[in-house]
Amino acid sequence: MKYVVFDIGGSSIKYALMNEKGVFLDKGKTPVPKDSLNHLFDVLEEVYHQYQGVAGIGISLPGVIDPIRGYAYTSGALRYYDETEFVKLLQKRIALPITIGNDAKCAANAEIGFGSLKNIDDGAVLVFGTGIGGCLIKDHKVITGKHFSAGEVSSIITDYHYGTDFNYAWASRNGIKGLLNRVQEALNTKENYSGEKIFEMANQGDKKVLAALREFTFEISVQLMNINTWFDCEKIAIGGGISVQPLFIQLINETFDEIFEAYKKAYYPCAHPEIVLCTYGNDANLIGALYQHLIR
Repeated sequence: MKYVVFDIGGSSIKYALMNEKGVFLDKGKTPVPKDSLNHLFDVLEEVYHQYQGVAGIGISLPGVIDPIRGYAYTSGALRYYDETEFVKLLQKRIALPITIGNDAKCAANAEIGFGSLKNIDDGAVLVFGTGIGGCLIKDHKVITGKHFSAGEVSSIITDYHYGTDFNYAWASRNGIKGLLNRVQEALNTKENYSGEKIFEMANQGDKKVLAALREFTFEISVQLMNINTWFDCEKIAIGGGISVQPLFIQLINETFDEIFEAYKKAYYPCAHPEIVLCTYGNDANLIGALYQHLIR
């Protein structure tokens, strides 16, 4: 059977025709409308009509999403589908089974269904970018939470003294802007380095950049320890654009081991999770939207 899947982002819509095994039959990309839900539905409908014999549609999109009801409580930066019966409205145009899911949770479903978390019961997915996407997995299923906002880890508070200051939220500390801030401070510059340039300098042996990067990943590992203490993960999968840098995962594993061994001496009761890369990179949301559709 064939399915059309969409990954609706802040600037573009990625789409694909896939089969039930997660194989891509066709792929494309188009700008996301900024003005209205009707315009968005026009684009989705136009893509759908490119294909024949489609059995269903799966959609990944930003915001707090109720995947069972097909309801969008919030819509991230787009704003125009806040408090919307998304699936019911789209089915007035396309008479097919349609499912929707939060983008981070779709990425986790890709790992559960076909990727690095396929054979585990309990784990977590963390996606590092401008913010930090998160998802917890229990009994091989994504935890959505009573209000569908479980795993919104960007808002984790990182400092007891600044609990009302979002500059100390985890996204601000350990999103990509947090890394840039540390490198600028270490080099005493206001140069707006890209993530690629930062890792290039680190891989070339710049000691100040390496020290800043190590501090950055140490803080990430502190939060991974906290997540593991709460949840006793078998695996923690790391994704996002920054995760393509081998040094990033290497330093996370090194700093996590350092913290774990220190706590182990103090009778830390939890097991050591395996920290791995997400499998699917930029295709994760498409694959996860398919998997979520299939299990519904």
